[in-house]
Amino acid sequence: MKVGVAGAGIGGLALAAMLARAGHEVMVFDQFDAPRPVGSGLVIQPVGMAVLDAVGAGAAARAAGQPIRRMQGLEVGAGRVVLDVAYAPPGAAPDRMGLAIHRASLHAALLSAVTASGLRITTGHRIETTMICPRGRWLGIGGDRLGPFDLVVDATGAASCLSPLQARSLPYGAVWGTVPWPKTTPLPRDELTQRYRRADRMAGVLPLGTVPGREGPQAAIFWSLPVTGMEDWRATGLAAWKAEAAELWPDYADFLEAVTDPGQMVSARYSHGSLRRPFAPRLAFLGDAAHRASPQLGQGANMALLDALALARALERALAAQGRGEALEDRIASALADHARMRRWHLRLYQALSAAFTPQYQSDSRVLPVLRDRFLAPLSQIPPLPTILSRLVAGRLLPPLAGETGI
Repeated sequence: MKVGVAGAGIGGLALAAMLARAGHEVMVFDQFDAPRPVGSGLVIQPVGMAVLDAVGAGAAARAAGQPIRRMQGLEVGAGRVVLDVAYAPPGAAPDRMGLAIHRASLHAALLSAVTASGLRITTGHRIETTMICPRGRWLGIGGDRLGPFDLVVDATGAASCLSPLQARSLPYGAVWGTVPWPKTTPLPRDELTQRYRRADRMAGVLPLGTVPGREGPQAAIFWSLPVTGMEDWRATGLAAWKAEAAELWPDYADFLEAVTDPGQMVSARYSHGSLRRPFAPRLAFLGDAAHRASPQLGQGANMALLDALALARALERALAAQGRGEALEDRIASALADHARMRRWHLRLYQALSAAFTPQYQSDSRVLPVLRDRFLAPLSQIPPLPTILSRLVAGRLLPPLAGETGI
């Protein structure tokens, strides 16, 4: 096939590498002058690592990232443990843990896998439209047409011009930054640590490994804010924020010393929604172009990777039907429906859980934090719930690809 992939992000690069390895002619287009990631740190769950290994980017990601064996969060008022989820006990194999990694490091690992497959990324192309034609699909940029392609894949993320998804904006977002890991801090290097004040403030520290262009181990820091308060946060200045943060969580102050300009912190806004049909004739939607949620469960990048693997496998299976005399267009249509079927229930589960959990940690509610702290948190430590929560954060509460093995 001739495949056009719009977007050189996590999902787009992973899919392009897999399809190129399968022998397809793949062209990747990206709006930036050079492919680059947007954002700070994230956690690749075990299911996501399996996809990176399939792409050929797993080793590079592990070399750059930091294994995470636990996620812990405390409410600052009474010091109650609100969140305590262990991937695996101390000393467990790294493949049972999450991998904290900066987006730039993950992007570099995927870009290297794409380059090794012989693909070239066409930069400076913001895909604006797509048009179906008898020979396939065109991609449109300005007045120019690219293609036609047997299949077009929209992996351009939440800002997609092609996706019909109308997601619901969430009232809370965050500011993110990347800072050096302090030489002295009591925080562990193998845990994601968070502190909460009710649900209207949340601070977190995610240990990272190495980051291109920076020396030594790094950390991703984040600070939850109402979307309507982000401009006020910048206008108020760093001194007021640092004072509030140090009062909320004294150990957090060590990480803030490296922040000397508000421009070092990136604003993130979140939305929630899913396409009922993540495809159209000769067109597939991946990642945030198909489904969006808050990052509370740490699944965003993993969902894009799983989407890419599902589509690659569905295409492989459908194209193997060539001997039965089916037209290429029909085989592609079958693959797109198969891809949606494989991902449907896993996505629905995590979308539902994200919608349920997010207001407990990021909202103006006074009732939900009490329910979280006094009822849900103690309940979560009663067997078998700790095991269920571990499978939840690892991405394996349901099979990631329905009917598939090896993931």
